[in-house]
Amino acid sequence: MNAAAAANGSHESVLLHEALDGLALKSDGFYVDGTFGRGGHARAILQRLDENGRLWVIDRDPDAIAEARRLFGGDPRCRILDGSFSHLGEWLREEGVTGMVNGILLDLGVSSPQLDRAERGFSFLRDGPLDMRMDPAHGPSALVWLQEVDERDLVRVLKTYGEERFARRIARAVVAAREAGELPDSTLDFAALVAAAVPKPERHKHPATRTFQAVRIAVNGELDALEQFLDGVCDWLAPGGRLAVISFHSLEDRMVKRFIQKASGVRDLPPDIPVIPEGLRPRMRRIGKAMRAGEVEIGDNPRARSAMLRVAEKLS
Repeated sequence: MNAAAAANGSHESVLLHEALDGLALKSDGFYVDGTFGRGGHARAILQRLDENGRLWVIDRDPDAIAEARRLFGGDPRCRILDGSFSHLGEWLREEGVTGMVNGILLDLGVSSPQLDRAERGFSFLRDGPLDMRMDPAHGPSALVWLQEVDERDLVRVLKTYGEERFARRIARAVVAAREAGELPDSTLDFAALVAAAVPKPERHKHPATRTFQAVRIAVNGELDALEQFLDGVCDWLAPGGRLAVISFHSLEDRMVKRFIQKASGVRDLPPDIPVIPEGLRPRMRRIGKAMRAGEVEIGDNPRARSAMLRVAEKLS
């Protein structure tokens, strides 16, 4: 967030202009912002749509939905959907508009407002309940999940979702605290437990960073939601429709990269087939190279440092 944005209380989304360019917006098009957050992308998209354009905004965070209703509840071009972007296919089928979307945008991960509110339990720098749920009304909190998870499963989650090299040490420390009835129920205390289990912290990175990321992803089923979304997105887009995804860690980015590679390639065929059957033709093409934020944006918003934008277009 830059100084001007901070002063007036607004939030400028990461890679905003690059994402909008990637969507190749049409003034009368139909677009989906699958991760509304605080509306930075949605606001900019609506500014480029005329009275015939449509925008669906989706979020499962109740605070984000409340903000969407405050900002756009009276805009006839905008529909607000409460839930995960992985449910988009169901909503499109209900409205009879499957295969008619001109562009879909995802800005993955936790948003700055979620991190800034200690009571949401996402941050290891602010003291709050160990919650981490995108939707606090559904599913177990991080604390409940940690009270129940098997040690081997916790090691797997820390290794896979957090790429944490000290996963076994941290898992042992969590289980030991749990068995002693001393598992912390606050973010700062849990961060301290993790930090004590990490013998060699990374420079310039809090020792609990990877663990908080891993637990948050597990609690919210974030990678499962992304996989479900990618499985259906080719069917939801219109020919020439664009997909733009901003990710903040390597697991999400790797999933998106592999999806685009697979969707843009021709499946294995015998070399003597003169015409590629329709069902085996590429469904998408990559648009440009993966993009990162520039130094100016990173200076204004350090969160942008790890952001990666990938764009693809549906062929037919």
